[in-house]
Amino acid sequence: MADTWPLFIEKGAPNDPVFVGVGEIPSGKYPERSFIGDLTDVALRALADAKMVPHDVDTIMLIPNLHSVDAQADLIFSRMVEELGVAGHIKSSFMVHSGGSTSDNAVRAASGLIASGHARTVLVLQCERWGSADLQKMITMLSKNGIPGEWELPTGIQFNAIGALITQRYMAESGSTPEEMASICVTLRNWAQLNPNAMYKGKPLTVEQVLSSRMVADPLHAMECPMMADGAAAFVMTSEENAQKRGIKTRVRVAGSGGSVSHYSIGQEPDLAKLGWRKASDRAYEQSGWGPESADFAEVYDSYAAVTAIAIEGMRICPEGQGAKWFAAGHGNPGGSFPINTNGGLLSAGHTGVGGGTALLIEGVRQLLWRAEPERQILDCQRCIVGGSGGSYMDAQVLLLERITN
Repeated sequence: MADTWPLFIEKGAPNDPVFVGVGEIPSGKYPERSFIGDLTDVALRALADAKMVPHDVDTIMLIPNLHSVDAQADLIFSRMVEELGVAGHIKSSFMVHSGGSTSDNAVRAASGLIASGHARTVLVLQCERWGSADLQKMITMLSKNGIPGEWELPTGIQFNAIGALITQRYMAESGSTPEEMASICVTLRNWAQLNPNAMYKGKPLTVEQVLSSRMVADPLHAMECPMMADGAAAFVMTSEENAQKRGIKTRVRVAGSGGSVSHYSIGQEPDLAKLGWRKASDRAYEQSGWGPESADFAEVYDSYAAVTAIAIEGMRICPEGQGAKWFAAGHGNPGGSFPINTNGGLLSAGHTGVGGGTALLIEGVRQLLWRAEPERQILDCQRCIVGGSGGSYMDAQVLLLERITN
């Protein structure tokens, strides 16, 4: 049996699911903001971007938060239906969750609902309050969630340690230097300087600063670890037919989708220097009929630099073993040959929990709609590669997006 599945929806078909709007608010530490207030704000921003109002939506899909079980329960039990004033109008409100790859799977779920006729317009919402949450509680959560309690938790494994293990293995396999690894963080910070919503806008970074910051988990320095942030993001998907009826002239469609779930326990991952990216991206490329040579840029999960280097190698954006060197040569920078994480990524726009991947996804959509700020807009871009990963990098998920116009 074939390893991939064809797309059953042709480009321009009436039930082809398309992105028509995105919304985002600044990431960082904003104790004066509220969880539900941020969700409502970002929902209305995304709808306004799509030239829609809440009653144009028939389905609400929530991406969960990690800062509060109580806050998440409100979302599960449809609070946003009332907040947006659409009680009795909305057909369904529910949650999708796979950690850092949730946005990829939310797109698939929304696409399936639209393609099958179960939904016409889906509003996807995410908000996180990591930056303002109780720090000790968040440390405890990140030291336990997704880590096997029987075998790995007693050894002291937590997420910075997992990032360090992956980084050590990648550096050993690729021969990458600390300076080359640090250059990935600098590239992301360069993009963050152009993003008004980025946590670290206005705070430039150099390789020397990265390597002189305190050691957290060898070989990771503090500046190579993501900072927890408050933030919110949203996107709107509808059918091609509905977009045409509403006179929406520019849309973004999913041309290909691929994934690979490789493990739960990091100790069961057979190759920390590869992870699941090659299999996931090859599945997406086969489905779309185009590959990295046809893309203009990529938005790739980057909670640690090595994860991004491994991903772009697996996606065939650069040769195997050359990811960190590719970044050090400036290819991913503003003005480089292949821009990467044009919002600054998790490492410089801010790590908004499960929403880190969502922020990257909507940045890809924003760029393809040509709605980024002029100084960071990729001129005439048509195609984008989006990559997400959840848990202890237990999966690799790839979406291939393309711009369509009337």
